[in-house]
Amino acid sequence: MPITQTREVAAASRLDNVRYAIRDLACIADEVIKQGHKVLPLNVGDPNVFDFKTPSHLIEAVYKAMRDGKNGYAPSSGISEALDAIRGEAARKGISTVQDVFVTTGVSETVDLCLTALLNPGEDLLTPCPDYPLYSAVLAKLGIGLNTYYLNEADGWQPELDDIKRKITPRTRGIVLINPNNPTGSVCSRAMLEQIADLARRHNLVIFADEIYDKLILEDDQHIAMASVAPDVPVVTFGGLSKNYLAPGWRIGWGIVSGDAAVVKQYDEGIQRLLRSRLCANHPEQYAIKPALEGPQNHLIEVRKKLRSRRDLTVEWCNSTARVSCVSPRGAFYAYPRIDIPEGDDAFVKELILQKHVMVVHGSGFGQKPGSKHFRIVFLPDEKTLSKAYAAIGEFISNRYQ
Repeated sequence: MPITQTREVAAASRLDNVRYAIRDLACIADEVIKQGHKVLPLNVGDPNVFDFKTPSHLIEAVYKAMRDGKNGYAPSSGISEALDAIRGEAARKGISTVQDVFVTTGVSETVDLCLTALLNPGEDLLTPCPDYPLYSAVLAKLGIGLNTYYLNEADGWQPELDDIKRKITPRTRGIVLINPNNPTGSVCSRAMLEQIADLARRHNLVIFADEIYDKLILEDDQHIAMASVAPDVPVVTFGGLSKNYLAPGWRIGWGIVSGDAAVVKQYDEGIQRLLRSRLCANHPEQYAIKPALEGPQNHLIEVRKKLRSRRDLTVEWCNSTARVSCVSPRGAFYAYPRIDIPEGDDAFVKELILQKHVMVVHGSGFGQKPGSKHFRIVFLPDEKTLSKAYAAIGEFISNRYQ
């Protein structure tokens, strides 16, 4: 008689802390959609869902690559013309000590590979609070505990240097800097970058500079690359096509390893071993990297114009609505307003979906200081759509928290 397996197959316990708040809300939204309602997604940073289109010359480059038979495996580090273009972009960003570049399946894979190559059991990595949930998810997968440092809302969401200093221990191997920041939209000043670089020097830390939104600066000042102000410090700079070039579904990212060659050699060899073990990133899409970085940048003018207008509308609504206030974002396409309510921001977000069919993400899904409550807004939709969404949120707040 065949043996029947009846015992439940459990997931690994280290996954207990894996959360991804941005997409975890989808199950609630699905129920609302099944009831016949249309849900407005202000939760996912996908420009292509709204009135932003991938530049045509990038689509043509990928199509040509497919027609030309570039559909097999690529070199593990990436195709040569893409790597050369990334090195050229690093030079334009002022990164003078590039030791290696490589292409990945989106920046999500860059993060996963680079953290995996660095961290041993019992060690830790400084990550911002609030942060993009991918970092905490990868750390949980690796069995590494969180060591978070606060961003200061009263200082435009700049990193709190004193908190970073308090959190550094002999087990700390590196620090993550998301600049421009997701979820707050903050942009680090040169002085802040220099002070973080100095801490990295003194404590032998690797800096992970997540600069995926570096061309989406909404003020007149230019983005400053972390590695450009710290050429001697080990830095891995993350970039990609998803945000600046409006192609998130292509899943093309890259890493730029810089610093002293002798210092980063063993670590970079570890990254290369992991790159080889997963074969390669999407092949034909890599042929868009060179035309993206070296070709016309005209689309960015219109993108930034739209985002500035929608940012201004968002901040004006936040700061004129009872119980809501917001630090004006300086980059990317997110706002992170504070909300003064008598319940958790997770409950606020859930009920907002159920009652008003508008999806935002609860601040507790990104991390925040104890006692504070926030929610993240993606302000990619057009002004008419945003105005309708904000009217619904305002009505919800007024009715629920009289």
